[in-house]
Amino acid sequence: MNVSPSRVPIYTIGSVSRLLNLSVHTLRMYERENLIIPFKSESSHRLYSESDIERLKCIQDAIKNLKLSIPAIKLIYSMIPCWNIVKCSEKDRENCEAYKSHSSPCWSFKHRNNICENLNCRDCTVYNEFTTCEKIKSEIIKITTLK
Repeated sequence: MNVSPSRVPIYTIGSVSRLLNLSVHTLRMYERENLIIPFKSESSHRLYSESDIERLKCIQDAIKNLKLSIPAIKLIYSMIPCWNIVKCSEKDRENCEAYKSHSSPCWSFKHRNNICENLNCRDCTVYNEFTTCEKIKSEIIKITTLK
């Protein structure tokens, strides 16, 4: 599999913590809240890519500058139309908690009996394409102008 250089996990949690001036505890909390999916090595060490760092900057900006809460950020991520992006069938949508919910991003659900069941969410187009605030906004604009 050919992975974009920006998606190669090379940064340790400590180096990301220093780079973004976020505590390790905060990074782990973002993971528990399903805002980010770090790569985990065989020894369970968390590693982050450039794309992960971009996502973290977006989250950090939303919290510090826009005064958004974590539930608000999760709501925004949940509005990304994953079903259109991965081309879910009607049957897939019937069996998809992400399609039915608006409380968390699609990558936070256990996918059963649908197209995403055997996918690793960290490798999913939905997770990887929407790493910056600008990309999320452009997708929402695209949807609203399809009338």
